[in-house]
Parts: sequence; structure tokens; C-alpha cells
Amino acid sequence: QVQMEESGGGLVQAGDSLRLSCVASGRRFFNSFGMGWFRQAPGQEREFVAGISWDQTTYYTNSAKGRFTISRDNDKDTVFLQMNDLRPQDTAVYFCASHNRGSFYNHASYNYWGQGTQVTVSS
Repeated sequence: QVQMEESGGGLVQAGDSLRLSCVASGRRFFNSFGMGWFRQAPGQEREFVAGISWDQTTYYTNSAKGRFTISRDNDKDTVFLQMNDLRPQDTAVYFCASHNRGSFYNHASYNYWGQGTQVTVSS
């Protein structure tokens, strides 16, 4: 059974940093597939934040560029999202997901999802 487990969320102030982690278990060859981070704020659709391919190519939404960094540790089957200079509009539940096929920017391209971790940024 494939599972994704996120951690690292919390309540911070604007300008602070957080590092999210996502551990993938139950899926062989973690280093051969991509991973992504999405977020969903109340009343809004789930949106792409960042993605990383098996060969370390990275993808970011415009609002994340220059502030967020996605990385992966294949030895630990873990993907990270370093978030700096957080803003109130970054408040959302953040999900990690395993990329299956297609565009990294499209949530339909992912086949396994975690339960999410809450990030709240106060002004």
C-alpha cells in the first residue's frame, strides 16, 4: 500500500520560514518517479505549488518562484518543500503527491496523495 505522509506545517508569522517533508512508503523505486506539492485554501481549488522529477528537474508556480525550494532525498524516500518569506496568502493545506504521467502542473497527473499538513501564516 502506497502512502504519503506530510509533516512540518504550523502557524507562523509573515516573513517566517517553514520546511515541509513528505515521506513516501510502499512504493518501490522512489528515485524513478517525480513528486509534487499542491495546496488548497478554504473554498478554493487545489493548486500546484512545486514539482521535482526523477532527474531533479524542478517546476514552480509563479508565486513560489524565488521563495520556495523543492528537493528530494532518494535515500530516505522523502521530498521537501522549503518555504521562505511566507505570506498570509500562502495559508492552506499542503499536500504531497506522487507523479504518474503528464504535466507536473496538473493535479490529474498524480496518483497517490497524502492527507495534507496545515500551514497558517498570520500578518
